[in-house]
Amino acid sequence: MSFDALLWLSFGGPEGPDDVMPFLENVTRGRGVPRERLESVAEHYQHFGGVSPINELNRRAIKAVEAELDAKGFRLPVYFGNRNWQPYAEDAVAAMEANGVRRALVFPTSAYGGYSSCRQYDEDIARARSAVPGAPELVKLRHFFDHPLFVESFVNAVQTARARLGEQGAGARLVFTAHSIPISADAAAGPPEDGGGLYSRQVAEAARLVAERVGVSEYDVVWQSRSGPPSVPWLEPDIVDHIDTLHADGVSAVVVCPIGFVSDHIEVVWDLDNEAAERAASLGMGFARAATPNDDPRYAQLVVELAREHMAGAPARRLSDAPSGGCTVNVAPCAPGCCEPPRRA
Repeated sequence: MSFDALLWLSFGGPEGPDDVMPFLENVTRGRGVPRERLESVAEHYQHFGGVSPINELNRRAIKAVEAELDAKGFRLPVYFGNRNWQPYAEDAVAAMEANGVRRALVFPTSAYGGYSSCRQYDEDIARARSAVPGAPELVKLRHFFDHPLFVESFVNAVQTARARLGEQGAGARLVFTAHSIPISADAAAGPPEDGGGLYSRQVAEAARLVAERVGVSEYDVVWQSRSGPPSVPWLEPDIVDHIDTLHADGVSAVVVCPIGFVSDHIEVVWDLDNEAAERAASLGMGFARAATPNDDPRYAQLVVELAREHMAGAPARRLSDAPSGGCTVNVAPCAPGCCEPPRRA
């Protein structure tokens, strides 16, 4: 198929102190989150001057993707749009339409399935297209949790983190972490006929692939950054609680791999680099956090490989046969009822 552009679709983040509360209000709109909870989370952003690293990291990655596309002979402009902050997806699609783009690929900055990590990006696309008369056809790229380049990036990141621990590195417990979601949301992740749990299963498979290549047979998959009320059960255990458990079991050092994230943002630099690291330090444990892909050259290569599957009929490279999906055209779902949010199920 012929494509005119690539839309880089991300979550967004504030880029100054005055942006923080409006950004958090965008993120939580319609969810009834108390003001005091927003103010508490805002303090995490203000710790970094009110700036989330995610937008700048996205811009760097986009430049790398543009260079990789050019090197592969694809003249494909890349547009940048966010769900929750400027530049918004609607503005990116409007610019595409004004520039004559008729068909574009969409790269969502999430490797996994599930509502928040996949289906909600379809909703972003639908909202943006409805806001722009004559909007281009938008084809969303597939999940990439088991793509060789994604796995290789984390393998090297884990090896580097272990090396930072020196002598402790060889015996450090490897702990993979991803953003927690309500158990009900995970149960609804994937086509209903597949039994749910698509998100947690894909995270577990990505962790297995990385651990296998690092040469570690025993490791843990835990969760982080839950934000719901205590009455709603979420995926557990939490990373900080798990560090307590490891310490009680006599573990002296831990390497944390944020397998659920493709770039650093507040859930990484605060929840892991501050809260988790400080808990480990208070217990006298060694702690090292593996890097996310960020501007790793393999990340750009991965995006271009996913695009080539559509532009040049390139074969899909995967390291497992775990359930996958995510490729949609103008937000048509992967399957009826796929990844419906619990409130709509």
